[in-house]
Amino acid sequence: MPLHKAQKQFMQQSWLKILGKPFGKSQAEQLAKDLVHQDELCKIVLNLCFYQNQQIAFRAAWVLENLFTIDPDYFAEHLFAFLDCYAQQNNLSARRHFAKILALVSDKKAPMACAKLLKTYDTEVLVETNFTWLIDDAVPVAVKSHCLSILANLSNRHPWVREELLATMNHLLDKESIAFFAKVKQIRKQLRIK
Repeated sequence: MPLHKAQKQFMQQSWLKILGKPFGKSQAEQLAKDLVHQDELCKIVLNLCFYQNQQIAFRAAWVLENLFTIDPDYFAEHLFAFLDCYAQQNNLSARRHFAKILALVSDKKAPMACAKLLKTYDTEVLVETNFTWLIDDAVPVAVKSHCLSILANLSNRHPWVREELLATMNHLLDKESIAFFAKVKQIRKQLRIK
């Protein structure tokens, strides 16, 4: 049964209070468990990933990542909504969680429910977004690391991505950290390039 507007507003206000205070990993996991089979609440938390308060948006994205980890089959029910708003994520801290989710969803070991849905989704915008994030100097290396994985994972669907990714990695090697270099080495191995 759909919730009334007042109920949705109450739920959003409650979550704003929860996400307005710092918390640790165990609380993030518990909050994610609270989302399972709560469709309206999942929509609210996904929307809060774009909240103007950067910390609230970051914490909402962290909870969302934990939801994927805890129950990927349930997350799959919200996958298209997540993918549809992926490119609009401008909060650098929230991007880390968004990119990690997409890296896991696009991985060859992804849970079957997510993998099946991703096959039916037009991933061109996701590819473009991850290339944009990858070359942006303001984007942290942790996000870029996930972008590399996503692009390598999607290169089978978009043949042009492989060559472009290799050229981009080569260009960025001198500009990024040792951690980035290690990830590039891993991605080259995944793409079977020495």
